[in-house]
Amino acid sequence: MALMTDRRNQAVTGLTPPQLDEAKIRVVWPSVAAHTGIATLGRGLTRTIVLAPLAWMIMALPYFMKVLPGMARRYTLTNRRLMIQHGWKLTPAQEVALAAIDDVRVVEDANSRFFRAATLEIISKGQVVLRLPGVPNPESFREAILNTTKAWVPGKADTGHFLPASASKSA
Repeated sequence: MALMTDRRNQAVTGLTPPQLDEAKIRVVWPSVAAHTGIATLGRGLTRTIVLAPLAWMIMALPYFMKVLPGMARRYTLTNRRLMIQHGWKLTPAQEVALAAIDDVRVVEDANSRFFRAATLEIISKGQVVLRLPGVPNPESFREAILNTTKAWVPGKADTGHFLPASASKSA
């Protein structure tokens, strides 16, 4: 089947080749854990019954900052790039092309287990080129980034390690 340039006539719904258009794959809003000091204070205060409401009020500020005009921030993965976007207009502040991504590391801190979030470091040519602090469910987003890279960047697919389910382990 020939590649169609009209999005309404796609062979598979929802799949847009990067050569035709940029398509969002996943968007993640950073958690309170992106603000280490406030997260540590909030985590400590929630361990007490009396001070827990104070912790919720303190942590509400960074929680709602992600939607305030001028302060909004989100991490967006597309079929072309991974970027940190700011503001209501989704202006890219930092980005890295999928072709440049070699690996993604999950960096946990003292708040990671409590908030179920961690920092993702995007590795290119042995260097950290992008840091995404406070990513909720970091392992899931890490896998999404790596799978997107393998799916959309020519030469990045890991084709040598496929083992069909019917293969015998004893062979």
